[in-house]
Amino acid sequence: MKQSAVLLGAILVIFSIRANAQENPNYTLPQVSLVQDAGTSALPAVNTEMFAMNTAPVAGPLAGATSAAPLPNSSSSAASPQDRPPVFGVFQNYSWQIYAGYTFVRFYVVGGHPSVAENMNGLDLGLVYFLPKVTWIGIEGQYVGAWGSLINHGSQFDLGMGGARFRWSIPLGMVIWAHGLGGYSKFIPQTAFGGQDAWAYEVGGGLDIGGHARRWGYRVEADWVGTRYFNTYQNSPRISAGIVFKY
Repeated sequence: MKQSAVLLGAILVIFSIRANAQENPNYTLPQVSLVQDAGTSALPAVNTEMFAMNTAPVAGPLAGATSAAPLPNSSSSAASPQDRPPVFGVFQNYSWQIYAGYTFVRFYVVGGHPSVAENMNGLDLGLVYFLPKVTWIGIEGQYVGAWGSLINHGSQFDLGMGGARFRWSIPLGMVIWAHGLGGYSKFIPQTAFGGQDAWAYEVGGGLDIGGHARRWGYRVEADWVGTRYFNTYQNSPRISAGIVFKY
């Protein structure tokens, strides 16, 4: 009986100790010594400043607001103006254009007489320089050489002219233009009705395809050529198609 009372008392003491431990838990972690011992390297210190939030007050009208770094703007990643070729207005700054293409001339030898006319095929070469500040106006030079057959004789028609060109940008990256030229012409063969040389003029226009910002493009052109041979005037239509290089 005495042993049972002692055993019961021990059990009550154990339960009281456990109950007290549960009511007052100890969550403190054991301290770890970071002191460098001989022969061992110290653990690196943790920089707690990187986890701290910047709570310093902001001066000015936004005082009291949370300070946050601005997000990078996606447009700032684009190439700077220094990395892009300079552009004046809507045209890329390619001042020069070289053109080479095929040409067809319906040359009316005796005025508008269709009975005395010939079809001539040849080459059209051109060079244009656009002004630096007024990029829609250019100075143009042109050479046209066309060959055909007139009354069973070989014939040749040459044009060398200069003048002005005007251009306008339109949608889809295309450019329309117009020009007026004047200069010298030569027609072979020699006839008894007049010389082989005459003044000439040309008016017309065309379309450049392939984008005004690209170096290479395609051109179609239609012109009206006026000359005076054999004591009469010739008004001859001319068309051309070819390739343009810009630099």
